[in-house]
Amino acid sequence: MNCFLVTGGAGFIGSNLALALQQHFESARIVVVDDFRSGDFKNLCGFRGDFVAADISRLDWNEQFKDITFDVIFHEASITDTTDHDQFKQAHDNIEGFRRLLSFAEQSQTPVIYASSAATYGLASGKMNEDQPPAPANIYAFTKVQIDNLARYYMNKMPSWKIIGLRYFNVYGPREAHKRSAASMVYQLYKQIKDGKNPRIFKFGEQKRDFVYVKDVINLNIKAISAKKSGIYNCGSGCPISFNQLVEILNKNLGTNFAPEYFENPYKEFYQSHTEADLTKTKNDFGFSPTTPFEGIADYIAILEGKKPLPYF
Repeated sequence: MNCFLVTGGAGFIGSNLALALQQHFESARIVVVDDFRSGDFKNLCGFRGDFVAADISRLDWNEQFKDITFDVIFHEASITDTTDHDQFKQAHDNIEGFRRLLSFAEQSQTPVIYASSAATYGLASGKMNEDQPPAPANIYAFTKVQIDNLARYYMNKMPSWKIIGLRYFNVYGPREAHKRSAASMVYQLYKQIKDGKNPRIFKFGEQKRDFVYVKDVINLNIKAISAKKSGIYNCGSGCPISFNQLVEILNKNLGTNFAPEYFENPYKEFYQSHTEADLTKTKNDFGFSPTTPFEGIADYIAILEGKKPLPYF
């Protein structure tokens, strides 16, 4: 019987992953760890596994899991609010949490699949590939760079131990509503239109984002279970769209005609104006074939509008 651990399993991506694992591996034991700082119990409706209420940066891993042998650890826990600039809190919780996890997993060389971020690329524009030097523009991105550094250290130290990092681009999809202002632009603009308001975007809406559907993120995590080697991979759609295009897609799928309302960007000093995942490595090693934002957003809106059931992917 398979046994999986998902940290941050009550959060947006973590809950979708925990429920998808439950569906794909029906007899598996699945353990979720979360402290609810950026998660919600409602996301785990239908979850049949075990739940541990804990902060992973302070958890005694060996004591908590002394009687369990995991087949794979999925690490999704993180302070995800990029506007939280408390440097010590971000660094301690994100980096030390991952350090403790790796120290625990090292003993049995349990495979680890963890969430990195496209924020590590900084303010660079154009296609972003995994060989680019990191250029973090805020403390959140800095912590993700350090997590990647830790992962590479163990990859080199123990080549037989499988560690996979997935650099998430702009993820959107079901089970993100609890994030409120930290939810995806797709969800935030959808809510504004549904409230009868003009969608508000930064001047003049030509900033581009690589929006990736959470369904594809989950599928890539599951594909990574069978990875042949360690590595860090981009996880995006490879199809960036502008905020203006996003408004058009939302209007089209909702049957509305709300024009954008433009305002000044207050985060210019650390704002990425163009994100785009180079998926060459991910496609070659995993056969990754993500949906486009045009397809994914249409599916998401159908779910939000109650025309499709909430999925487990």
